[in-house]
Amino acid sequence: MPSPISLRPRVKSALLWGAVGFMAFLVLVQGYALARGPLVSITQGAGVALLVAAGSAAGAYVLEHRVAAWSAQRVVGETDSHNDAD
Repeated sequence: MPSPISLRPRVKSALLWGAVGFMAFLVLVQGYALARGPLVSITQGAGVALLVAAGSAAGAYVLEHRVAAWSAQRVVGETDSHNDAD
């Protein structure tokens, strides 16, 4: 059964990377608060985390296909260089 909200894989991946960025920033703020004391208020931290999430989602959406293409070319290049050694 297909999901009621179906997203393109690229959009889904970007949103997941945004969620990772959001949570990673909140973990960093929490760690800093435990070690040194509160750096920002909860609302400020959530606001900045939303900005980080938007930035990481946008970056993932824009760069994902380029990184995949670069990685594929690199794998082909490494395979060719191993064949030349024979």
